[in-house]
Amino acid sequence: MKILLTEDNEKLAKSVKKGLEQEGYAVDIIDNGEVAEKHMVFHRAEYDLMILDIMLPGKDGISVCNSLRDQGITIPIIMLTARDTVHDKITGLDAGADDYLIKPFSFDELVARIRALLRRPKESLPAVLQVGGVSLNSTTKNVTVDGQSISLTLREFAILEYLLRHPNQVLTREQILSHVWDFSFEGMSNVVDVHIKNLRRKLQHYEKNLETLRGMGYRFTI
Repeated sequence: MKILLTEDNEKLAKSVKKGLEQEGYAVDIIDNGEVAEKHMVFHRAEYDLMILDIMLPGKDGISVCNSLRDQGITIPIIMLTARDTVHDKITGLDAGADDYLIKPFSFDELVARIRALLRRPKESLPAVLQVGGVSLNSTTKNVTVDGQSISLTLREFAILEYLLRHPNQVLTREQILSHVWDFSFEGMSNVVDVHIKNLRRKLQHYEKNLETLRGMGYRFTI
């Protein structure tokens, strides 16, 4: 799952990004509200959730949230703020935010709220994805093949989850790169192919379900 973190406190942003990446999320950071809004409008399909600070340069978080909702962007949004009055909470929620977290906050609580929002039916599939004998639990990070647990790296897990959330749909290498890696990634051009090869091997006799369409991309068939 991929998250856009809009926070101008560099130390906090880097800390949250590092923690979320250890949880298996890909995270992009933007420190300006106006830039973040434009980026989300043009790249809305790449993200599953947005973490949005209220006090931002360029454009404040309340205005950004209002604008995104007015443009029909329904991605879950968690607002961050140092303000803890009831009025401020109501203002944030009325702007279209799905949740509200007061600084300083517990990282574990942030992760729990992210998981809760991503489980909402209108924004995502259930936490457990089942395709044939392959089962993936996005909460526990457990993957089983015919009931037997298999060990995946965080990237392999993220790729498999992305494929299972779009069964029978062709996903290009560029789509997988943009969804599983953040936009600062400058690795090998064949990194997706390498991970797919390793993932296919671990899926054992279900490797045939992970198809390669030459010149197009990959898909997981039912």
